[in-house]
Amino acid sequence: MPAAENGRGGLGTVRNAVTLLELLADGPAYHQLTDLAERSAMSIPTVHRLLRSLVLADLAVQDPATSRYGLGPELARLSHHYLTRLPLIGAVSPYLSQVRDKVGATVHVEVLVRGEVVYVDRVDGGAVGPYRESNRVHAALDTAGGRVLAARADDEGWEHALRLAAPEVQETARSCREQWAGAEWLLHEPDDMTVPAEVAVPVLDAGGAAVGAVSADIPDAGDEEHVAAAAAYLGRAAKAAGRTLGHG
Repeated sequence: MPAAENGRGGLGTVRNAVTLLELLADGPAYHQLTDLAERSAMSIPTVHRLLRSLVLADLAVQDPATSRYGLGPELARLSHHYLTRLPLIGAVSPYLSQVRDKVGATVHVEVLVRGEVVYVDRVDGGAVGPYRESNRVHAALDTAGGRVLAARADDEGWEHALRLAAPEVQETARSCREQWAGAEWLLHEPDDMTVPAEVAVPVLDAGGAAVGAVSADIPDAGDEEHVAAAAAYLGRAAKAAGRTLGHG
């Protein structure tokens, strides 16, 4: 989201740097300085100064051939450290292979971050197909897990998800939020043929908050018996993980 250049001191600098990182993450791999300035509503000198600092910290990189900017490798290192400490992964991972074997398909662990669902762990099924994505990130409302998590999020989290959704999806989501929030599991079959249908179940902590979701790819969304069985296996894994989180 564009940020006006009105922050003063350290907080404003950090906020503006985060805005640039978000813009670098959106769209093509590399971006022009002038485009970043226009989209962020910051001046070119300010954007250039911030980008230089981000490049020095390896949070951004500059292509020497085009002088365009992209995300830097330091983000991958920080992300890895974050994931190794994420309680959700430790709680769910012991059950993923068992669920995969029962369901016969790829099983995922998902979290909601600023309106997007991030797939943070997975165990592949026997046939992953030609469109395997090891690091999947989607607009939350375009996936079953994202809908489960966004619907149960606070209003700010819900609004983030709505802003990233297509208009027709927003209309459906507004009328279905209560239903999605109360559902034990959800099935979603996306329009994008490269993204498989999935059934997802929320993982609830001791306080009843949805801290993540577990999901399974569904080769045939019309097979109601298979979908129900997959949801049941996922549900048992989610409850077991939730008990582990409750004792953390």
